[in-house]
This record gives sequence, structure tokens and C-alpha cells, in this order.
Amino acid sequence: MVFSSPIFLTVFLPVVVVAMVLSPKTFRNTLLLLASVVFYYWGAALDTWVLLWVVGASFLGARLLAKDDSSTGAFVVTMAAILAPLLWFKYAAFFSDVGLDALSVFGVEGTPLAGRVLPVGISFFTFQALSYVLDVRRGVAEPLDRPDRHLLYIALFPQLIAGPIVRYAEIREQLYERVITADRLAVGATRFAHGLAKKVIVADSVAPIADAAFATGDGRTMFAAWIGLLAYTVQIYFDFSGYSDMAIGLGTMFGFTFPENFARPYSSTSITEFWRRWHITLSSWFRDYVYIPLGGSRGGAGATYRNLAIVFFLTALWHGAAWTFLVWGGIHGVWLIVERVTGLGSAERAPVARRALTLFIVMVAWVFFRALTLSDAVSYVGDLFSFSGGAINPQIITAMTAPNTLMLLVGVLSFALPKTWVAGPKLNQLDVDGLASTAAKPQVLRFAYVLIAVPLSMALIFANGFSPFLYFQF
Repeated sequence: MVFSSPIFLTVFLPVVVVAMVLSPKTFRNTLLLLASVVFYYWGAALDTWVLLWVVGASFLGARLLAKDDSSTGAFVVTMAAILAPLLWFKYAAFFSDVGLDALSVFGVEGTPLAGRVLPVGISFFTFQALSYVLDVRRGVAEPLDRPDRHLLYIALFPQLIAGPIVRYAEIREQLYERVITADRLAVGATRFAHGLAKKVIVADSVAPIADAAFATGDGRTMFAAWIGLLAYTVQIYFDFSGYSDMAIGLGTMFGFTFPENFARPYSSTSITEFWRRWHITLSSWFRDYVYIPLGGSRGGAGATYRNLAIVFFLTALWHGAAWTFLVWGGIHGVWLIVERVTGLGSAERAPVARRALTLFIVMVAWVFFRALTLSDAVSYVGDLFSFSGGAINPQIITAMTAPNTLMLLVGVLSFALPKTWVAGPKLNQLDVDGLASTAAKPQVLRFAYVLIAVPLSMALIFANGFSPFLYFQF
């Protein structure tokens, strides 16, 4: 089940919202927990045991560490137990292939491990569990007192599958006490509708153009390659940020305040700034739990560059066990170091040129993120700079219907918006009283937006079918 599926929009969500509004406060956690388990089991089926394993390991481990935070053995065992499913399902086959390739140089043959479909959302809920245990060990958070509350924290369905990565400290009080009001429902529903429109109306419309371009082999013209790359650049932003909007909106409806995950990343004037605006909860996770513990920028230039390289190696691996992701992460990591060396990361001059250069680097890196193999990515980059003539390839022209081309234009034009422009209030900057006062002003406009965005999105879903979110594969 996904947020943009008919069953979720027409049955699951309305039933859960009505039940949450009508149920007494003391029963809301239980109701939301049941809904979250059903939601995850619907998509993961027997792989639900992986989620329960991670939840159990992090709950028990944190309780042990709260009693003795100096116990290295308990900490190592807890971290190993949490990471074991992720390492096995996501990385075992890849590193098996790498090892066998290395041994083949010496004439040693072996049977590679068979890859398998990842349990849904495994990277997200594993990192959430890790942050919980690390915060408890560092003494910045008290462990939850009951396993059902811990399960709710990890498995809360609005953010379970693809984030944002919500840290325990950010919603600890809300796990015990929160309010559901008409104003919160209005703000949350509007944010959800906005995310649904971004996903279904924009991202899904440009997806056929990107798919056609990346599926085209020999003979892809330079113009076609750039059209396809523009389409993917639009698709991945509107798809992933749309999911985050929907998750934040759902959380708001149920009384939670989730952290923002995007802040107009394509308006960045450096790669350093890009990672402060793109997938904010992941980049801040690596900053706080990897980069700073390694020493951050406190150990001199060489140590800083080493720490940045480690962070982006791990960031690449987090997205997937493939050489394409490692190259993608390497491009970002190397350019971050270049910005540190040259001062471009903090420069104020020539903002338009620096913004264009940053977007160019991000787009070229997206080729490696999107391509299925490293050779496909290298071929595509070659086509970008082939300076070949000729018209757009026929399969790409077929994908460029009038609605799809219009949404591509809308997406590309959004890149030019000022970096401070937002469509609505940032929910993590508002408290409960602030939400009430903010929601009261444009209530009619919010209602109108929901009445337009949701039916239009649902009409497209029923006409074209729904597609999974891109970040579900991570």
C-alpha cells in the first residue's frame, strides 16, 4: 500500500482519520499502531519480521544501555543486531560479487549470493532505530518505557516507508500526549494534497520522458539526453519531496510534527548548500552521527577531507549497493572537498553562475543515480556531451505528450524560483497554537486547494494507474 494508491486514498486513510477523530485520547496510540502494522504488512507481508526484529533489538538494547552506558559489549551487540538485516538484505550480494571478482584474478571461482527484493523501507527504519539507541547511549534521551510506544515510534506509517527520518527527541513528547484539532486536520490535509499533486500530476507525468531517454541505447542524440535528464531531475525532486509533504501532512493530521526534508534544493549555489536543502533528515543524520563523531572539521584540512569522503561513501551505500551509487556519492563528495579548498562553498560572488554550476553538477550526478549499470551511465554522460545532431529519438517524442511536456516545463521553471520562496508554512516552525492561528486565515483557500488537487490527482491515478515512489527502493 502506498500513499498514492486508490485503496489508501479511498479506504485506508478515510477510515483511520475518522477513527482517530472519534476515538478517545487514551486509545489513539493503540489505534494508530494497529493501522501502522496493517499498512506495513500490506506491502511487506512476511518481511514484517525484519521491522519487528529491528524494533525489538533497539528497544531492548536501549534499555540495557540506559542502565550502563559504558558497556561496550552491550552497545556493539545492539548495533550489530539492528544492522544485521540491512547488511544482509542490501549489501551481502554486492560485496560477495566484489569479493569474487577480486578472487577471480587469482583463478579462484565461487558462487555469488543471489540478490533479493529489499524489505520495504528497511534503510529508513534502521537509521531511525540507530539514532534512538545512539541518543540513549549519549544520554541525550531517555528510553521509552513500553515496547508498544517504541513500535509506534519506529513503525508510524506516515514516515515508515521513505522518511523523513524522525529522531526520537523530535516527537518524544508527542508519543505520550498530543492533540488532534480541526486546524491541524486542515493544515495536514492541505500539505498532504500538495504532496499528492507533486507526485501524481508532475512527477508521474515526466517519468515516461525520463524512462524513454534512459532506455534508449545507441543513437540517443545530445538533445534527447538532456531532455531525459531534465525530466529525471524534475521527477526525483517532485516524487521524493511530494512523499515528504504527504508524510508531514499525515503526521500533522494525527498530532505529530515531523521535520522538514526539503528546502528548494535546486536553488542552491553550492553542493555544500545543496546538502543542507536536499533530504535534510538524512544529511543531518550523517552529520550528527558520523561526521562530527569522526572529528568534523576540527582536525585540520586533511582530517576534514577524510571525514567528508567517509560520509559520502556511506551516503552512497545507504542509497544502494552498486557502483553507480558509489560514483554518484563520489561526485558529491569530491565537489564538496573542492568547495572547501577553493572557498566556493561559502562564496557570495556571482550567485547566478554558481547556482547554474551547482545544478549542472547535480544533474550530471543524477545520471549515475538513475542508470541501471555503470556502463549505461558512462554511455549516457557521453551522449550529453556528444554534440551530435539530429532530432529527438522517436520513443522520447512519443513520451512527450502535451500534458507530460507541460509538466516538464512547470518543473523546470520551478528551479528558477527564489530559494526563500515556500508554498505554505513550514510545520516544524509552528507550535500547536501557531498552527491554529496560521490555519484560520486561509481556511477557505486550503479547502479549495484540497478539493481541486485531490480529485484531479485521483482522476489521473484511476486513468493511468499509480506508480511507487522512487525512494521505496532504498
